[in-house]
Amino acid sequence: MIDFTRVVGFQWESGNAVKSERNHGVTQSEAEQIFFNDPLVVSLDTKNSQGETRVHALGQTFDGRHLMVAFTTRDQGRLIRVLSARDMSRSERVRYDEDA
Repeated sequence: MIDFTRVVGFQWESGNAVKSERNHGVTQSEAEQIFFNDPLVVSLDTKNSQGETRVHALGQTFDGRHLMVAFTTRDQGRLIRVLSARDMSRSERVRYDEDA
């Protein structure tokens, strides 16, 4: 899994940042905040991992918003590259509450 002690920052493709904010109302800052709060529930996205490992993270922003962030890593695990961010679905919220 991801060794978060190695992560030093985030990487955004401009299109993904705009898409998450336009479609889901989630800013870059909000999406990044979940990685600094506990609990953080992380699982591999085996359905969409083709050529690279994709990961789903369920967590909360500093204001308590519950988000799902899909990401991969770059630079040998030193950067989190956010692919998308949105509010958790009902089933994700149940899983988050159970695993937290």
